[in-house]
Amino acid sequence: MNGFAWQEFATNLAAAAGAALAVMLVTFLIALRKGMHRIVDVAWGLGFAAVALVSYAMSAGGGSDARRLLVTVLTVVWGGRLAVHIGRRGRGHGEDPRYEAMLAKAPGHPALYALRKVYLLQGALVWLISLPVQAGYYLPGPLDAWAWAGAALWAVGLVFEGVGDAQLARFKRDPANKGRIMDRGLWSWTRHPNYFGDFCVWWGLFLVVCGDPAVAATTLVSPVVMSLLLTKGSGKALLERHMEGRPGYAEYVARTSGFLPLPPGTPRRG
Repeated sequence: MNGFAWQEFATNLAAAAGAALAVMLVTFLIALRKGMHRIVDVAWGLGFAAVALVSYAMSAGGGSDARRLLVTVLTVVWGGRLAVHIGRRGRGHGEDPRYEAMLAKAPGHPALYALRKVYLLQGALVWLISLPVQAGYYLPGPLDAWAWAGAALWAVGLVFEGVGDAQLARFKRDPANKGRIMDRGLWSWTRHPNYFGDFCVWWGLFLVVCGDPAVAATTLVSPVVMSLLLTKGSGKALLERHMEGRPGYAEYVARTSGFLPLPPGTPRRG
């Protein structure tokens, strides 16, 4: 596929960086007013939605209208759903223990440390991970098989995220489940259906631009970084360290796949 608008894409990179930075700075000011930094997790999804909307406006008259609309819908729906879910989940709770522990050890002024280590870092990650989204606005030609495959994989990911989150929320609302490990529904197929869903969403968005090999090579870093965050960084690895030692968790680990969904009940190693 030829005709990718590299110069316009480069301009979009700067606009997207500004959008991600604006979302994080506004969130930082709100967090200072509320005295609670956990709201930055809500801004994660909103940052991607903002990048998509700014890119849609920037790309008017360029690229494929069908692909521009597809990328916008996929990104905004995912980011909006995630923001609403995290906002509801955190309502009525205090500060996230992760941020409490981090700021307790912060050298210098805690607020400035949080700005550097949380808000600006997350803004940079939003910009980097959204590269396929940004590129999709400048890719010419009709939607191809790659784009439809990407949309299908995105849909699988959204189902895993949405259903997994709903099942966990329902489980936690039942007082009889206090202190128990969630091992039902999708959580019996994988210990992290929401993280697996994220994984599918971002590889799906990457597939939307794979019709152009040069664009695919340029943006491949994005789903790779997201995959590492989900499996080795602040996702699966961090949560499992937090869960270690809880009654029944070792048995749950032994019988349930760590990431990719697999039939429940089969003993697992490691």
